[in-house]
Amino acid sequence: MQLGDFDVIALSDGTIPLNLHTLLHDAKPGELDDLLHHSFLDSIVETSITAFLVRANNKLILIDAGSGSFMGSTLGKVKQNLLVAGIRPEDIDIVLPTHLHADHVGGLVDNGKMVFPNATVYISKPEADFWLNDTNRQTSNKRAQPFFDGAQASVAPYQKSGKIKIFEPGTQLFPGITSAPSFGHTPGECFYILESKGQKLVFWGDVVHAGTVQFADPSITIDFDVDLTGAKITRKKAFEDAVKKGYWIAAPHLSFPGIGHLKFVNNSYEWLPISYKSIF
Repeated sequence: MQLGDFDVIALSDGTIPLNLHTLLHDAKPGELDDLLHHSFLDSIVETSITAFLVRANNKLILIDAGSGSFMGSTLGKVKQNLLVAGIRPEDIDIVLPTHLHADHVGGLVDNGKMVFPNATVYISKPEADFWLNDTNRQTSNKRAQPFFDGAQASVAPYQKSGKIKIFEPGTQLFPGITSAPSFGHTPGECFYILESKGQKLVFWGDVVHAGTVQFADPSITIDFDVDLTGAKITRKKAFEDAVKKGYWIAAPHLSFPGIGHLKFVNNSYEWLPISYKSIF
């Protein structure tokens, strides 16, 4: 899609089945089944993982990088879909992970080597401070502990090559691209806000995993959230702001391509996906 002077391309990493009965928290008795059945879904829901490429200011900027080889054979397709889009991995100038969970950064590496050898990887300071510090591995809660290995392995070759840049959340990173703190799901997750010629798109990161459920009840959390309460607060604020201001949203775990708008109708949020367009 075109957003002002910028191009945005959604890149599917594949899909993975998630058992929402096992993973979701804080639903009222019977609520989860009711919401799933309303959308003709079972408890196991096929969930997208999507990365986004932005062509801006003569740079190729990858927002998230998919899961690489970390999460099974149905995933890890970002690299091949970049090639389909006519872009080589070595053409990528910048990678902006929303956070350091393996489904967002695993695609940075292949057998311990950099997939994007000419790219600089930008990581928010609180995100780097949390995941790249082994002390936190010992003291963090059980929901965080499984993700340390993937985070550290994914960025290690970039660290070794001096290709990591740490930034403070809330700062402008490039003309038309600003970071914004969205802490909760992880301690340093960030939105990336793209603005050009009066148009706006916000890359949400993991504000929502199960749209069918969480748009109806934003207080429902998921086991992947490091801070359940913080994630809930961030989600509610994000939903309210998106409805009030009417900008585009890009969300990696909504059905591909994960781009659309949010409305508030009959005391519930409603996702309006972009009209799908194939250019190949």
